[in-house]
Amino acid sequence: MEKKPMFTTEYDFLFKVLLIGDIGVGKSSIFNRFGKSTFTEDLKSTIGVDFLSIILDDVPGCKSEKLMVQLWDTAGQEKFRTITRTYFKGAHGAIIVYDICNKSSFNSVHGWVQDVDQYSTLGITKLLIGNKSDETTGRQVTFEEGQELANMYKMQFIETSAKTNTNVKEAFYTLTKLMNSAKVSSNGGFTSIKLKKKSLEKDRKKKRKCC
Repeated sequence: MEKKPMFTTEYDFLFKVLLIGDIGVGKSSIFNRFGKSTFTEDLKSTIGVDFLSIILDDVPGCKSEKLMVQLWDTAGQEKFRTITRTYFKGAHGAIIVYDICNKSSFNSVHGWVQDVDQYSTLGITKLLIGNKSDETTGRQVTFEEGQELANMYKMQFIETSAKTNTNVKEAFYTLTKLMNSAKVSSNGGFTSIKLKKKSLEKDRKKKRKCC
């Protein structure tokens, strides 16, 4: 996975991706593991949203395209739910996360799917993650239950561990490949932002000249 400063990097398509789910399921840990290659054991809960952009140029099946993923880590607390929903508009992908050791967070997936369907763009690509697969005791949700729920909502499903970095990259690459395949929707759904051979730095210089 190649990561470059946005102001020097050209890319072919841009995708906005949301990380959503209940508080404490490990969204921020997944966010940091994938985006920053870091893991903190006692990470504070996200207040509002956090954001970063990553260039991916080695996603299998994407024809060597450079794909920019804008990743939005959202707060899971109910008091931030209204704020979180405002970021759904224009999203191309949503990763819904639950904790395999917390059945309540699994049951909440239904509500998060409803939020995505109600507040996001038509045709958004969804992926279900069961996080904390490194936990050898305390599992409350089986893999089969996660797969069954994903099938119900026609989502891809994967179990991950941000702590051991298990399947984190694979999850994001799976979603990115699906979004790339659906970037021009035949039914009037979303179309990703295309910036073919265009540098953000050049664009910024152009804007400065217009002032």
